[in-house]
Amino acid sequence: MTILEKILAEKEKEVATLKKNYKPGMLQAKRAPVSLYDSFRQSKNMSIIAEMKRASPSKGLINDGVEPAEQGQLYEASGAGAISVLTDQPFFKGTIEDMQAVREVVNVPILNKDFIIDEIQIDRAYDAGANLILLIAAALPESRLKELYQYADSKGLEILFEVHNQEEMEMANRIGAKIIGINNRNLKTFEVDLALTEQLAEMVDKENTLLISESGMKDRADVERVAMAGARGILVGETMMRSVDLKKTFDILRIPLGE
Repeated sequence: MTILEKILAEKEKEVATLKKNYKPGMLQAKRAPVSLYDSFRQSKNMSIIAEMKRASPSKGLINDGVEPAEQGQLYEASGAGAISVLTDQPFFKGTIEDMQAVREVVNVPILNKDFIIDEIQIDRAYDAGANLILLIAAALPESRLKELYQYADSKGLEILFEVHNQEEMEMANRIGAKIIGINNRNLKTFEVDLALTEQLAEMVDKENTLLISESGMKDRADVERVAMAGARGILVGETMMRSVDLKKTFDILRIPLGE
């Protein structure tokens, strides 16, 4: 089994438990009245979705002692345009409580970063104060992804639709995704290649679509590379979680964008 297949198998069990124990409305949180799509499109600099994650399948423990609220405040103060919070427990050591803790102390949009396969997860994300959810093209058939996309949209959530190859980008275009994330990391092997953003960006209608480049951003040259391809936002996790000077890291990565 690939790493993604293992994660999805566990997610099926989690969803079954969630359906037994969670009723929509059980959580009630504020929500930042900000559109990530609009704010990122209007920004003159590269916008950053700063990610909070304790661990990953490829890297193991990254920052196990992180305090979610404190990290969220540091991200916002340092210039994050949005914050992504991993809420998968078995593989990333995250929880929905992590996202709630961040939501309580920041005003920027929050992405519930998880492997969403069912409406109940979208309900919980909404109730916990998420502004966006993640849908991964590689995780489900197109018909199911379209159902989940429309369901999230009907609740007023934005959707980061994540792709990794040409076929998945074609799917994103058919579904009508407004925010497309190109994951430079192969979820089957977890190898990273920034050339993916350059290749797939050519398939995006950049007049109407917000393009986010995900994974592999370590320095200014990496960001300049994906900006040239048309990305107006980047999702940065490990680099942020390992940074000893977040302000400096943000200053390096938030490059000016050409008009």
